[in-house]
Amino acid sequence: MSARALMVLGTASHVGKSLLATGLCRILRQNGYRVAPFKAQNMALNSAATPDGGEIGRAQALQAEACDLAPTTDMNPILIKPSSDQTAQYVVQGKVWRNLTARDYFDFRVRELFPRVLASYRRLAAQYDVVVLEGAGSPAEINLRDRDIVNMRMAHAADAACILVGDIDRGGVFAALVGTLVLLDAQDRQRIRGTVINKFRGDRALLEPGLALLEAHTRRPCVGVVPYLPNLGLEEEDSVALESRRTAAQMWQPLDDGRDRLLRIGVVVLPLMSNFTDFDALAAEPSVALAFLDRPEDIAAADVLILPGTKQTVHDLRFLHERGFVAALRAHAQHKPLIGLCGGMQMLGRRIEDPFAVEGGGAADGLGFLPIVTVLQREKTTTPAVGRLRTPTLFGVPIAQPQAKGYEIHMGETVYAPGATPLLTLVRATGATLPDGAASADGLVIGTYLHGLFDDDDFRRSFITAARTALNLAPATEFQPYRAERRRRLDRLADACRQALDVAAIQRWLGF
Repeated sequence: MSARALMVLGTASHVGKSLLATGLCRILRQNGYRVAPFKAQNMALNSAATPDGGEIGRAQALQAEACDLAPTTDMNPILIKPSSDQTAQYVVQGKVWRNLTARDYFDFRVRELFPRVLASYRRLAAQYDVVVLEGAGSPAEINLRDRDIVNMRMAHAADAACILVGDIDRGGVFAALVGTLVLLDAQDRQRIRGTVINKFRGDRALLEPGLALLEAHTRRPCVGVVPYLPNLGLEEEDSVALESRRTAAQMWQPLDDGRDRLLRIGVVVLPLMSNFTDFDALAAEPSVALAFLDRPEDIAAADVLILPGTKQTVHDLRFLHERGFVAALRAHAQHKPLIGLCGGMQMLGRRIEDPFAVEGGGAADGLGFLPIVTVLQREKTTTPAVGRLRTPTLFGVPIAQPQAKGYEIHMGETVYAPGATPLLTLVRATGATLPDGAASADGLVIGTYLHGLFDDDDFRRSFITAARTALNLAPATEFQPYRAERRRRLDRLADACRQALDVAAIQRWLGF
């Protein structure tokens, strides 16, 4: 291993580790270093497909983007995708490994997998000047210390200089930082070179007495106070982030019925919703008001409705029935567009069959909007792909750009009923060509396995134009260049971190 290692640890989940690591990746890249991200073990339902057909956490894909790199499976060798409170699917070095309970994983599997984690890290470290590692949760989970492979064990293995981050927006940041250090043993504590306070709002002068006491208690410098960054628009991987997602009450009141009003797009919130970052580009459009809907009564106000992906399709289909969503979905689809993405599309079909017990076995009737049957498979499909509409129309409206780039992450295989119409022709990174998705006879209900299609600027503009036309709304007059905007947002994050952090001290820790 030749790379220097910098590790971002946190006092808890969702204190901002992922975005701070992203900002540091960007800063070091701007400073001329070859940088790569790494997270040994990640628990998230938001994931991304790598060019070589693997699956990693969405945050590491974003961090790779900040480093001007294509993501690889070595950047996140273990991805844990919860399927219930007790069980999860474990993706190891990009491929599904097995489904396990948390107890089985921590009691028997962690030590078995750590050599594979180290192999991934060493491959990265041999190629880059710096590896920016991210921890998970807190390194002071004392009940799990001997089985924790993502925090201090990884820090020692990489010989990393560590930063400990606390979230002042939550309150109690000084106690969290000091308490975390107290609970670490002496060897682990020596790894922590400094602290960072994140998500600060207000007058910095009022914070100064606390900073002095913090440094006295921890005997370490506070190397930065990072401001709260509103509307940053860079994806979050943690489901905790859904708590801050905009609701219908926030986005659609009062309702405006003018033809030039915003297009109201509703995303149904599912208990095990995955890849909710699919909608970030749509939410950024100036002609769109996107909301996450957790009540069936909110559906009536939506112009376009989306059923998102899910880790447990049958479980979340049952949820739709139990919570009264199905009648609202049927009423909506009579006159307005309804879209299913991945698991959402599977729910819109006639039936879901699970012969290999991927989700527990058995079969369940779907909602019947699309003439397809889904058969869940043992092997997961994870690959970048390009999709092209079989007919260059959406919702019965001709469109200018019928093609979109994205990626597949699913374990379902589509079986078409006689006379069914696939939505897309997919060309995978391997060169394989196959039909994808489906459309209803009237074209108002569509489904696809292609994640990320709304990130494609040209396709997204065509989609918005078609939806507004189908709903008799005036054409949009302004569009967001999302790809270029992402780079600006990454640079905005890096600029804010550069101004807030003692970057020179951090680089000295790395020996630069």
